[in-house]
Amino acid sequence: MRRHTSSRRIRHGASGPAAGMACGRFPLLRILGAAGMLALSACVNLAPATRLPAPPVADAWPADAETAPAPATTRAWRDLDWANYFQDADMRRLISLALEHNRDLRLAGLRVREAEAAHRIQRADLSPSISIQGGVERSRVPGDLNPAGQPQIQSRSQVGIGLTHWEIDLWGRIRNLKDAALDDWLASDAARQAVRVALVRQVADSVLVLRELDQRAFLADEAVRNRRQSLEIFQRRKGAGSSSELELTQVRTLLIQAESLRVQLQQERAAAAHALTLLTGVANAGIAPAEAIDLESMRLTRLEPGLPSEVLLSRPDIRAAEYQLRSAHARIGAARAAFLPRIALTSSTGSASAELDGLFGGGSRAWTFAPVIELPIFTAGRLRTTLDVTEVRRDMAVATYEKNIQTAFREVADALSARQGLAEQMDIQARMARTQAARAELAQLRYDSGAAPYLEVLDAQRDLLTAQQQLVQVRRAWLSSQVALYAALGGGAGPALPNSPALQAT
Repeated sequence: MRRHTSSRRIRHGASGPAAGMACGRFPLLRILGAAGMLALSACVNLAPATRLPAPPVADAWPADAETAPAPATTRAWRDLDWANYFQDADMRRLISLALEHNRDLRLAGLRVREAEAAHRIQRADLSPSISIQGGVERSRVPGDLNPAGQPQIQSRSQVGIGLTHWEIDLWGRIRNLKDAALDDWLASDAARQAVRVALVRQVADSVLVLRELDQRAFLADEAVRNRRQSLEIFQRRKGAGSSSELELTQVRTLLIQAESLRVQLQQERAAAAHALTLLTGVANAGIAPAEAIDLESMRLTRLEPGLPSEVLLSRPDIRAAEYQLRSAHARIGAARAAFLPRIALTSSTGSASAELDGLFGGGSRAWTFAPVIELPIFTAGRLRTTLDVTEVRRDMAVATYEKNIQTAFREVADALSARQGLAEQMDIQARMARTQAARAELAQLRYDSGAAPYLEVLDAQRDLLTAQQQLVQVRRAWLSSQVALYAALGGGAGPALPNSPALQAT
């Protein structure tokens, strides 16, 4: 797995004759220029370098999940969009609706916007706040408080431009807080992509479940029709005296079992349709019940993952954990800088006069420059505890990053194992369904020839319906394992925020 170290770039301001002339004409600009050059000359960053831990997983998939790596010419799975992976028209339509209207995804997008705004606020602390101030003051001074012994009314008018308490970031405290906010923003966007991947998987799984229930309900309906015909036949036989009450009861029992299964499947389908409506966020956006649906017709693009490191590093939740780890390192730098002196500037320049009409006259120029140096001496352990908290949170971020890698490795391994195992089960269950169909046919022939009681036919038909239902369930589970593998590989995450050095330097 590749290791990354954090890097930040500082952009220097303009210099030259134009800047010197501007500073020479305006004292405030000279102050700002000197303070800016002092801050840029320091460029101290107390944050520890971000080094990603080695992945705490094996270098290869477990033996039961072994699969051949994809050829170099095969299209990478991470570039495979969901619209190209899923071929079913209804599935594509519902996924598109969910990506547009799902409330969880909308909330995740709003959290990204919130984190972006928080980053802009933190970045603004690097620049001074400049404001224009003006005011008129009149006051009365009693006679016993001035040398003349007479009460006086004094006036003062002033107007100016200045900055208020601008901290010069000598030790990188503000820069590290800005970098932490940037990483939080990127982490929130990666989390949004993780929600998007999970949503695509949930919608696809819901569609598969609905198709499964439709196919199982079709088989149950077919069984109900056949058994009703058998009941009518046995009722006539019973009336003619060629069949017993026991055989009639057995046929009726078989019909009731099929009807009970049909009602159960209808209820399950209604619940699955409601869940799909919640996922899409649109009322009546489900799939109408269809007859004779065959899950074999629902094709998915086959995925062959490459190396484990490629799989893990590209997952949105892994990227989110990495950004959170970088943010924790930056906050350590800010906590360390809090132990060192802080220098803040308050400055203004303008005009002041005792009379309003003399405010812009000659000799009315006024300015103030008030640097403040603050060095913490005794804080009752607050700074030390704050640093301890940031270091603990860094360790928690490392543990979260490693856990996410382990979880990703397990999910991919589980999906590969399920895909392989369910494919074998599907083949076995298909052979079982064919065998049960042949058994039911032979049992019916034996009963018609008088060589076996109807109980043998009853058991064979019941086992046939069970085998058909299980085959549909296994086939849907196999398709779901394909969807799970697609999601575990992080496919279809969508576009991310541009993660370039220029962005990290903002």
